[in-house]
Amino acid sequence: MIEDGPKRPVHSRVVKVLVHRRDDRGMRLEPFTSRCVRRGEVHELVTTDHPATAERIDRVGFLGFVEIDDAGVVDRGDEVWVDGEMIGTVLGFDACHHPNHYNILISTPSPRTGPEVGMHPERTVRFVQAPGVAARGPLSAVGVAR
Repeated sequence: MIEDGPKRPVHSRVVKVLVHRRDDRGMRLEPFTSRCVRRGEVHELVTTDHPATAERIDRVGFLGFVEIDDAGVVDRGDEVWVDGEMIGTVLGFDACHHPNHYNILISTPSPRTGPEVGMHPERTVRFVQAPGVAARGPLSAVGVAR
């Protein structure tokens, strides 16, 4: 069964750069593989090397906060691009600060901070459907509700 059709990229702009990391953050992935985002919402971007199956996300690098340019859907597996450079893929969402904002967790080989990926205020950050996802069907995350 194919669940994922094509979608437009979600564009956003950096409003605040974060420069720190933690090894004891204790985030937890929401059981949902996608989240709708609205124009004007602000969300936090966090990198990690933990897998999607981790019970706790402790090793993290904080990139910063972005403001969503236009409404859209961010999915687990979306590529994350900062000014034309792919920095990782969406691992999932932590809602410890919701409804203020989501932490959008990004899978990277090691946790990275805002300056390490070239984040600056007003830089463009895009969430782009990975090539072939619409043709492949649902992402194969075990035990994850849509």
